[in-house]
Amino acid sequence: MAEILAYVHKDGFFRRLHPFTKIAFILLFGMMSILSTNISFLVLLVIVIIAIAYGSNLNTEVIHQFKMILAMSIILIGLTIITMPSGQTVGFLIPSVLPIIGGYIPITTGAIDFGIVLTLRFMVLICVFQLFVISTQPRDIVHTMERMKIPIDYTLMFLIALRFIPTLQIEGKRIHEAQLARGYNPGTGVLGKVRSVAPIVIPLVSNALARATVLGLTIDIRGYRIGIRTRIREFTFQRRDYATIVLILIAGSGYTALVVQQIL
Repeated sequence: MAEILAYVHKDGFFRRLHPFTKIAFILLFGMMSILSTNISFLVLLVIVIIAIAYGSNLNTEVIHQFKMILAMSIILIGLTIITMPSGQTVGFLIPSVLPIIGGYIPITTGAIDFGIVLTLRFMVLICVFQLFVISTQPRDIVHTMERMKIPIDYTLMFLIALRFIPTLQIEGKRIHEAQLARGYNPGTGVLGKVRSVAPIVIPLVSNALARATVLGLTIDIRGYRIGIRTRIREFTFQRRDYATIVLILIAGSGYTALVVQQIL
């Protein structure tokens, strides 16, 4: 099972970019996905992200998240059908052939369109953030955030959260395998999966709390809050970074002009 939000050491164009350039890329795609309600344009953003992932040899890690996105899309579309009955009715969530309860909760075109828009927005945001994290080492992210004058507490919280996710995932898998090796059989189906959660979550939370204490002591011992430190390597802007920044500015300016024209 692939780790979530873990750095992947693969060479590619996107990985060689400066972290600040990647952050600008995230901000551009995030802004365009949030402001846009055009399904075709959102699909284009997804295609661009996947193309960049393929060009950087990171397509497997990015596409791996599509299972979660598919489950999330079903939930989002279901919620919009229930809460936004607007547009032309194309059917009913509860078939009309059923007695008494049939014909309730209409499925409308407006709800479906808005659900698809929300799904594509989340797809863009998740994929672009995944692409940034798996192609950038945590120390480089921290150095970039420090140079952007982000308070050290926020930088530290972001880094700890980023590193804890793959660590907890690996540890949860090991606990599950240990439970199976001891002959624990919660059963099959949905009830079996529900029963298997408690034996994993309880030791996982306990270990996470113990690790948090050790991590806090380590941070104090190393004097992280002093703010005086040396770096093994310094990132500098290359020609590819300047070219990418120019493309980002052009795309951002063009999209802003298009939005302003539509408003006027």
